[in-house]
Parts: sequence; structure tokens; C-alpha cells
Amino acid sequence: MDQFSSHPLYKKHSIDSVISSMWDFYSKKFLVLFIASFVMSLIVQYLSSFINFSGVNITDPTSMIEKFKEFVWPLVGISALSFVFSLILHYYIIYNPVDSETSIFTACYKWLKYIIPYLIIVILFAFLGSIAMILGFFVIVIGMFFAALYVGMLYLFVLPILMVEGPNIGNAISRTFVLAHRNFWPNMGWVAVVGLIYLVFSFIFSSLVLLPFSGSFMKVLTHPEEISGILDFTSNPVYIILSALINALIFPVFPILAVILYLNGKAREEDTSVAQPSGDEPQRVRVEDLYAKPLPEENKDKAESQ
Repeated sequence: MDQFSSHPLYKKHSIDSVISSMWDFYSKKFLVLFIASFVMSLIVQYLSSFINFSGVNITDPTSMIEKFKEFVWPLVGISALSFVFSLILHYYIIYNPVDSETSIFTACYKWLKYIIPYLIIVILFAFLGSIAMILGFFVIVIGMFFAALYVGMLYLFVLPILMVEGPNIGNAISRTFVLAHRNFWPNMGWVAVVGLIYLVFSFIFSSLVLLPFSGSFMKVLTHPEEISGILDFTSNPVYIILSALINALIFPVFPILAVILYLNGKAREEDTSVAQPSGDEPQRVRVEDLYAKPLPEENKDKAESQ
């Protein structure tokens, strides 16, 4: 057993234990996870305020592309920040419960050695995801959904493997497929269920944030042409803070799920290795083992009678 056998998320999970373990861990680490996520979300929302598509004709693709070119760098900054914060949060969730010296502050620099291999694997998986989505397109919606879910499930294993087993790209890719397929259908189901819950809460919270500014969120959905009016208030400080608060509440969900998936696979793997005999050949039952040996008292009585 290694140090991660004492991790609170280390166990063979079922769908019930996945949800309960996620909630228990999140509630115990809520303050740190929420504050860190809020700081990140606040910066992201501030950068997003520079991206304003108001006045753009959404029916004119050329106009939209030209407008999009103006916001390339803010979008790059948002993507880079989300990428880095994902590394920090994963490192904290993995190591804080098993290493008392690991805090959210030490995690802010210890992620650096994982950035290059993680970036390479993300690019490779993006390529794999594109191929899977294209293939899934031929079987319409269900195939595309399954392909996206499959690639997303694989992607969740990558960072925990890199951070626990070392930043080796080849090992990380092979171990990702091994652990993901070891408990394939439950893994897919857990990702689908948690993803659905995440989307539902994200939609509800986003609707509540938009409501004071749009008057009626349903009106926005039924009249898409009014979306340019909505985007006018994205630079409003109240909107930025509210959005950051909402994002901070739900952002840690998938990093926690990623650690659960990995430690579940690791626990099952170690349990299987312990259950198997260590020798090359299976243990055989001898004929002598089928018969009970005489007790010491019986041997003594026989010797005295003789």
C-alpha cells in the first residue's frame, strides 16, 4: 500500500459512494476550494468583460469572425488561466489529504513540472476527440454524445495519473486507458450522472444571475436576437462578482470526480493484485489436504496404548 491508501477518496466506489464521497470531501474542504475558485473565477469574469459582441449581426458569419479576431488574446488568457488553475486544484485535492505540508499555496507552484506533459496529452486527446466526434456523427446524436462522454472520461484520469505516478507521457496515456477500461461502464455512468447534475445546477445558477439584468431569462431563450442587449452588462461589477460566486461553487466538482475515478481504479487494481497468488503457477489442492490430520491428543493416546 502507498500513501494514497489513506486518502478519503480511496476506495472501490459505487454510484452512491461517488456522490456521497464527493459531497463529504467538498464540504470538508469547502472554504479553501471556494475561495480559490472564486479568485480564479473573478479574474476570468473580468477578462470576459473585455469580450463584447453587442452590435454584431449573429446572422452574418463574416461579421462574427472579424469581431472574434479582436478578442483572441482575452480568450487565450481565459483558457490559460483555467488550464493553470485546473492543475493547481487537482494537485491540492490529491496531495492535501495525505501530506500535511501541502496547502493551496504550495500547490500554486508544485504544478509546474506537470504542465508540459499535460499540455501534450491534452492536444493528443483533443485530436482523438475530434476523430471520435466525426465517427460519432455517422450514427447521429447518440454516437456523438457517447464519443464526447468517452473522451471526457479518459481526460479526467490524466492529471491524477501524472501527479501520482510521475510526468511520463507514455505511461500516463497507457495507464489512462488501463484504469478507464478496468471499470468502464461504471466510470462512464458516473461521469454522465455528475455531468448532468453539473449542467442542471449550472443552468439554474446562471439563470438566477441573468434574471436581474435581462428581466426574464426565458424571454432571452425565446428571442435570441436580444442576446446583444444581454452582453452589454457583462462589464457590470455586480454581474462579474455574482458570476464568479456561482462559478466558484461548481468549479471543484470535476477535479474531485477525477481524483475519485483514479483512486477507485487504483484501489480495484491493488485489490485484484492482492487477491491473486504471487507465484507463477496457481496453487493446487493436495489429496492429503482433504483429510483431517489427527489431533495431538489422539496421537498421544495411541502411543500410550502401544
